[in-house]
Amino acid sequence: MAHIIHQWQSIVTHYRRGALLLGNGASMAISRNFGYGSLLDHARQNSLFEEDVQRLFTRFETNDFELILRLVWQAARVNKALAIQDRRTCQAYLNVRNCLIQAVRDIHPPHEEVSKHLPHMHSFLKEFNTVLSLNYDLLVYWTMMYGFDTQRSHAFKDCFKDGLFAENWRVYRERISEQTNTLVFYPHGNLALCRDITEQEYKIHAGGNALLSKILDTWASEESVPLFVSEGTLQQKIRSIQSSFYLTTVYREVLKMPRIKLTIFGWAMGEQDLHLLQRLRETSINRVAVSVFGKDQGYCNRVYETIQQYLGPVVVDFFDCESPGCWINPSSASQC
Repeated sequence: MAHIIHQWQSIVTHYRRGALLLGNGASMAISRNFGYGSLLDHARQNSLFEEDVQRLFTRFETNDFELILRLVWQAARVNKALAIQDRRTCQAYLNVRNCLIQAVRDIHPPHEEVSKHLPHMHSFLKEFNTVLSLNYDLLVYWTMMYGFDTQRSHAFKDCFKDGLFAENWRVYRERISEQTNTLVFYPHGNLALCRDITEQEYKIHAGGNALLSKILDTWASEESVPLFVSEGTLQQKIRSIQSSFYLTTVYREVLKMPRIKLTIFGWAMGEQDLHLLQRLRETSINRVAVSVFGKDQGYCNRVYETIQQYLGPVVVDFFDCESPGCWINPSSASQC
């Protein structure tokens, strides 16, 4: 079955004020460095791990970088509190932490490299009333900050206040002075989110140029660990989600909110992430737009079947991920 691949601007009217789900393809459009399968792949390919750390991934049967970091961090903190001399655990923690910091430094582009794309990203994201970013990077966060500085008629809200996620997050949908707003969530966490030894979760704040450095400095302080799920099988990801108040709230409440239309950009719909479609099944979605790279009909066929299987007989529109007006691509009007 041959699928029509539309230009984004020819179908956008069907999807305005709906939900947007962003996958890794959105990040790769900004920097090919995000083409690494994961931060873990980068660490392994560059031989950053010591033998003890490799053994931990095997022993716990996981590829979840954040989980292993949290386990050795908690163990090291307990040993320190009880005055237990255990250099091996401490060294394992330092190695995992430093590997994660190094991987992020190597892969994540600085703010100045991304800034030229922010106006177009902002124009695209503000079309939706909800953005669900599956990516650990800071691209959406920086886009929100760009909006704070340049436009008051539209507000991006991540439902954090004073660094803490609001349990009554739905109230952020209410308009204050803005004409329209977009709520932003990270179903798999984000570099800007972390938790301390008491499991308190919070968001790290800093200006655009300083944010990435502040995040890495926060990790290096040994006071907290990052909150994101970038690895693992379907069941491993669900277990990691269930260990976090924020991620559980997004999974159980935000994803289940009624919505009619959904746009998917840059998401491969891998088996390990299909729990997201399962959560969206009962939300009354009847129309889905999916980005396509390179007119890949094989991808279109696979995605169409997956969507029909998980969401039912909904309308599916495919659109060219490089067409004007979507993500980092200028609109036709701005190109004239």
